[in-house]
Amino acid sequence: MKFNTTRLLAAVTLAYGAALSAHAATITMSCGTNAADLEYCGKYAEEWAKKNGHTIKMYSPPASTTDNLALLRQQFAAKSSDFDVLMIDVVWPGVIKDHLVDLKKYSKGAESKHFPAIVANNTVDGKLLGMPFFTDAGLLFYRKDLVEKYGLKAPNTWDELTAAATKIQEGERKAGSADFQGFVFQAKAYEGLSCDALEWVASFGGGEIVDKAGNITINNPGAAKALDTAASWVGTIAPGGVLNYNEEDARGVWQNGKAAFMRNWPYAWSLGQAADSPIKGKIGVAALPGGSGAGAKKAATLGGWQLAVSKYSKNVDAAAALVMYMTSPEIQKKRAVGGSYNPTIPELYKDKDIVTANPFMGELLDVFTNAVARPATATGLKYPEVSNAFWDAAHDVMEKKATGAEAVKKLEGKLKQIKRAKW
Repeated sequence: MKFNTTRLLAAVTLAYGAALSAHAATITMSCGTNAADLEYCGKYAEEWAKKNGHTIKMYSPPASTTDNLALLRQQFAAKSSDFDVLMIDVVWPGVIKDHLVDLKKYSKGAESKHFPAIVANNTVDGKLLGMPFFTDAGLLFYRKDLVEKYGLKAPNTWDELTAAATKIQEGERKAGSADFQGFVFQAKAYEGLSCDALEWVASFGGGEIVDKAGNITINNPGAAKALDTAASWVGTIAPGGVLNYNEEDARGVWQNGKAAFMRNWPYAWSLGQAADSPIKGKIGVAALPGGSGAGAKKAATLGGWQLAVSKYSKNVDAAAALVMYMTSPEIQKKRAVGGSYNPTIPELYKDKDIVTANPFMGELLDVFTNAVARPATATGLKYPEVSNAFWDAAHDVMEKKATGAEAVKKLEGKLKQIKRAKW
């Protein structure tokens, strides 16, 4: 019998192809909603998929983190397998803990390279429910050229910011830019406002809404003063429309050269420095200003996102392998250099390439490591209700429907109702 090499090779090739296709998976993944997310997340996921014989399908979640969480909870209630890899907010692990895969089986100790506080945040009931993807804290972005033009400096207090924004806004409008704004930020009634308002409250010595022991602390003069101060910006140094701004709305105004100051997350740096950006080379970054009165300090809300795997995924092993790849030092470095995403691995803050691309990362490391956490751990599954009540209270003050003192007193009552006996 004659040995047919061609047939053998064909058979081997066919068998290999069948084996590969049997293990190939289509993984549906979320990378986020802004322009940098797809460029510095999607392409790396697709590179991984190509190397490993898989296919990546991207889905873009709602821009509002509040709507995003609502969508996920809806999918989880239906035990939907539509999503495999999820990008989850730092305050979500305790809220959706019953629907996520324990990644310890797949991490093989890799979490030890990341900031311990973030790993602890992502560990619920002994299960590692998310791998740290990037960390965040609120920052103040300012126009270096305009600050210098008007003989000013980066503000250290909110009073200084108000004065500087007023001066620059008046000057630029007189010079012909009628729609120029002094300060833009996130004031829409959603989770982003909870982040901004927590910074204001904490900076005025008003605490963190609910303390780590679960006590409701929001009804105090510092918190009331903080909200009144923020309300004074609307219609003066900030446009009335700021009451409907999320992160991208604020960045749109800022990056088009129509604002002197902006509160936003670090991702705005790389987009503002892009070749086609009108403000390229004109951007300064600083810690957010401090308040006034007893206990005043500078405060930035802890943000950041994790990658998690849905318990209802049909491709858990492949999805978990993708999560480990995307959160690795190699990919975190690429994302930091290209997209100014803050690494969750302390060693990377010493990397020359990262510091060169993002000078503020080294200079403001204290901001990122000492940021103020939202009370998600203390309030557990009720955090979404707590945050909703908080942003509604802040929004009422900025809409001039209530004073700061009235709002925090009413909020205290609302939080007691949510808490009832315990969180």
